[in-house]
Amino acid sequence: MDLLLILTYTAICVGIFKVFKIPLNKWTVPTAVLGGIFIIGALIVLMNYNHPYSELSRNYYVSTPIVPLVKGRVSEVAVKPNQKVKKGDVLFRIEAEPFEQKVASLTARLLSNQDYLKALDARLRSASLDRDRARELLRRGIGKQRDLDVTQANVDDIGAQQDQQKATIDDLQAQLNEAKYTLEQTVVYAPSDGHVVQLALRPGMIATPYLYRPVMTFIHEDDSSYVGWFWQNSMQRLKVGDKAEVVLDGIPGRIFQGEVEAVIPAIASGNVQANAGLLDQSSAQVPGRLPIIIKITDPDWQNYQVIAGSSGQAAIYTEHVHHVAIMRKVLMRMASWLNYLFPFH
Repeated sequence: MDLLLILTYTAICVGIFKVFKIPLNKWTVPTAVLGGIFIIGALIVLMNYNHPYSELSRNYYVSTPIVPLVKGRVSEVAVKPNQKVKKGDVLFRIEAEPFEQKVASLTARLLSNQDYLKALDARLRSASLDRDRARELLRRGIGKQRDLDVTQANVDDIGAQQDQQKATIDDLQAQLNEAKYTLEQTVVYAPSDGHVVQLALRPGMIATPYLYRPVMTFIHEDDSSYVGWFWQNSMQRLKVGDKAEVVLDGIPGRIFQGEVEAVIPAIASGNVQANAGLLDQSSAQVPGRLPIIIKITDPDWQNYQVIAGSSGQAAIYTEHVHHVAIMRKVLMRMASWLNYLFPFH
């Protein structure tokens, strides 16, 4: 970028020397050179500090490894590689028969225990009537205490059986709910709008619920944001909301408008973890750059094919010394046209 500015000044000087027929001597040439050093140097300092530029910017996208929650044989793969899908679309299915049988078995056991609980309810009502009659006879003096004790023990026993049966039913109901949930997991859906890449899954393969064995990779279709890596010199000038421009290597001759969405408050090169080794000077040898998230706001963005992870260049325009921003904008457009020339990459 600075080279473009120097070349532009050189071209202007050559034009002035040609048009005004200024002789080349020991006064004119050093004056032009020294003037260029002073003018360009001052402009570069003002421009780089107040309207920073990064030749390193990239679209970082989020991918999700798709891992099923159940193990089974794949019966259907409903998507194709690189096919766009909507949130909730079916990605693939696992054979559901073993899980359906589990649900059917638990359902039958639950119904059987519920019927047994109803029978216990009937027995408890009959035993309660026997106890009440024994108590009434004892009150009239024609019954025996032993008969009352026996009927009361029968009521207590049936009540205990009821409590145990209710606990069994609750446990079976929980198992049934878990089995139904597991059955639902035999169908895997898209977690959001996006597309699937590196799809090698085929019917007949065994899918397993292990994080280190994903069956496909899902790319989320999020809002387009680019991370520009800027030198730390402009740290005090950058803030959220500043206007920005992005040049993409894959779209020559086009400038996309944007704004600073976030100034990430950390640089990776200074990261320290509790389980890491001791610090040494190697992490301080190369100064880290500021990661700035730039959100593309240009409505024409959707008219172009933009590949996730594509790279480019970015510039941020702060409110300071805004008159110098025009130079940065001109240089950004020159850089955009240079993307037609493949040797520049």
